[in-house]
This record gives sequence, C-alpha cells and structure tokens, in this order.
Amino acid sequence: MKNISNTSYFNLTMFVNIGNYCYPTFVVCFLVFAFIISANLVIIVVISQEKGLHEPMYIFIMCLSLNSLYGSAGFFLRFLRDLLSDTHLISRPACFTQIYVIYTYASSELTILSIMAYDRYVAVCQPLHYHNKMSSRMVTQLLALAWIFPAFSVSTCVYLASRLPLCGNKIPKVFCANWPVIKLSCVPTVLNNLVGMFLSISSVFLSLAFVLYTYVRILLVCRKHSSEFKRKVMQSCLPHIVTFVNYSITLFCDVALSRINLEELNPFVAVILSLEFVVIPPILNPLVYGLKLPEIRKPILRMLLCSNPKQRKKAKTPQKKAYNK
Repeated sequence: MKNISNTSYFNLTMFVNIGNYCYPTFVVCFLVFAFIISANLVIIVVISQEKGLHEPMYIFIMCLSLNSLYGSAGFFLRFLRDLLSDTHLISRPACFTQIYVIYTYASSELTILSIMAYDRYVAVCQPLHYHNKMSSRMVTQLLALAWIFPAFSVSTCVYLASRLPLCGNKIPKVFCANWPVIKLSCVPTVLNNLVGMFLSISSVFLSLAFVLYTYVRILLVCRKHSSEFKRKVMQSCLPHIVTFVNYSITLFCDVALSRINLEELNPFVAVILSLEFVVIPPILNPLVYGLKLPEIRKPILRMLLCSNPKQRKKAKTPQKKAYNK
C-alpha cells in the first residue's frame, strides 16, 4: 500500500526542463501577457464607450475579453513568478485556487462561445424575432448562465479533488491541473471520474454539438438567399467561427495531454502544448474581432488617432480651413 502524504505543497516538475532558458522565456511571456492585457482592454473600452456597440453580439465579445483577462491573470501572475524562482513549490490552497480560476476560465470561454453561436443563429435564421428573443433580460440571463454553470461545475470537481488523500506531490505541468492531482490519489477515484465525465459531457460536448447545430441551420438558410446575403452572414459569423475552431483545437490538446505521460514527450513540446488553451485564445480573440469586424475596428482606429497629438492636429486642420472658406 502506498504511503499517504500529508504534504501541504505541490511540486510543478515541468519547470525543471526549462533550465537556462528561464530568463528569455520570462521576457517573452511577460510581453505576451502585456499584449493580452492591452488588446483585451482596448476591446472592452471601445465596446463600453461606443453606444452603437451596445448590442448583444458586441456585449458577448466584451465578456469574452473580460474572461480572457480573468484566465490570463490566474495563470500568468503565478507562471512569471515561477520562471524566476529556484523552487517551484505551490501551496495546496494556492494550487486548488489556480485550478478553479483556470478551469472556470476554460469552461466560461466555451459557454460564451455557445451563447454567441445562438445569437448569430437568431440573427440569421429568425431576424424578425431577433430583438424580442435577444432582449436585455435574455442577454442578462444568458450571461448569468455562462458564469454560474462553470463556477458550480468546477467548484464541484475541485472540492472532490481537495478531499482525496494523496500519495505524492509532483505535478508534471507548469500550472496546477485537476487530473494530475487526482492521479496522485491513494484511494479509488470512481466518484471523481464519474462527476468529471458527466460535467465534461454536459459542458464541453453538448456545447460543441450545439454550436455545430446552429451553423448547420445557418448554412441551410444561406443556401436560399443571394450572394450578398451570404457575404454579410460570413462577415458577421467568420470571427466567431475562427475563435470557436481555435479554442476547440487548444482544448482538445489539453484534454489529450492530460491523458498521457508528459514526461515521455519532448519537454519543450509538452510545455508549449499545455499552454495553448491559456495563451492562444486570449491573444487571438481581440485580434480577430478587432480586425475583422468594421464596427469595432473603426472606433479602435479613431481612438488610436486621437491618442496621437500630431495626427489629431492634422485631422483638425482641414476642418478649420473648410470652415474659414
């Protein structure tokens, strides 16, 4: 029988493989974190200040950026500290807190993307009923669901994992994750596996199936309309499709990595793959929506133009001359 460990710390063993690359890695990761904060804040500020963007689709985009800030802070603040540290021990409460933050971020990202798919479905397939179905009350209820369900489901998993007696403290990752902790258990984890499987099916697979269903319906509607209608639908839906596909791929990589022995992989490949779903979506989302949607891109360019004194002076000069004439 394995010895039960009462240690109050976990050891993140994947940092050992970084070695002398910790300093350049810190610089790169700090710049990435700074970009994530800046880009998502720009999206949030623009949508909150522009009255023309106070519509369901843009509110959901803003919530996506808020969720990116939440998840990035929960990961990067600890990760950057560990990169420059000689020891990579994390206390038991801090580890489970990080698990809760990262997993609620991941689950909320999926629920928000599902709500955005429903919003596009109603806008394309039922345009006459859009304002009735996507009222302010409905938007509030959908956003509450997008935050409450992940919080409840992740809390359940974290609580069950925290009660397990453990026979070790080594986690082969650069951040705390639920499944590696459960694998350290000294007792059978049937209940944890059943609850985890149920919540995974209800939150991940049902969300994926729902998004696919909405886009099948959208494609069927587009077949009956003109090319101009199809172009407008594509312009509206393409950013969401890109973010959804990107997130699905990164989420699949994380799920696949949690089921294999990471120590058998190349250490750099293992680290990069394990960081995908907490790094790539927060970077890609503001770029996709900021560049592809003209309703957001134009206010961003206007804001950047006004922040440059020289450009602002040039912009005002022609108006003054025209007025004098």
